[in-house]
Amino acid sequence: MSYESGSASPDGHLSLYLRASQVLNFRGVQVSEDKALVKTFTIVIAALVAIAVVFYFVANMVTGDDEGGQSESEQARVEENIKPVGQVNVGSAPASSAAPAAAVAAGPRSGEQVYNSACVACHSVGVAGAPKVGDSAAWAPRAAKGIDALVVTATSGINAMPPKGTCADCSEEELKGSIEYMLQQSGQ
Repeated sequence: MSYESGSASPDGHLSLYLRASQVLNFRGVQVSEDKALVKTFTIVIAALVAIAVVFYFVANMVTGDDEGGQSESEQARVEENIKPVGQVNVGSAPASSAAPAAAVAAGPRSGEQVYNSACVACHSVGVAGAPKVGDSAAWAPRAAKGIDALVVTATSGINAMPPKGTCADCSEEELKGSIEYMLQQSGQ
């Protein structure tokens, strides 16, 4: 933008003023740039809206149902797919449970069987501070407490070990056998 110096203003005074033609040109350029920006922005927004509408209709075609609901066979198939595969039993097992009956019929498991099925997961590698089988130094202070105290601790749980460890269906006799087995394997 340039200013003219020394020319008379419309009221006859000498002053600095901006030529009207330059202002109009400047604003004319600015207005045309704004129009181009608005036009481009409008085109981009319209394209995005069109894409969203297409996605909406495609999703409705893929997931939509012509009947407005499921048939009985489809509903039955869905119910079959989402039904629970088991039940959680907290506390003592009900009398009708087949698993405890099979365990009782087979008799108590040996200490080695209980160790290999439940205790080995933690006591073979020392998970969360569990004493490793074979580590005499780790088992010595525990063995000094006596087998009955260890059975009480195993039954009620200690630190990261839950009650009965990972053998919720073990009897105290089976827990005692597994503790004796681990002590024996650790030289105690």
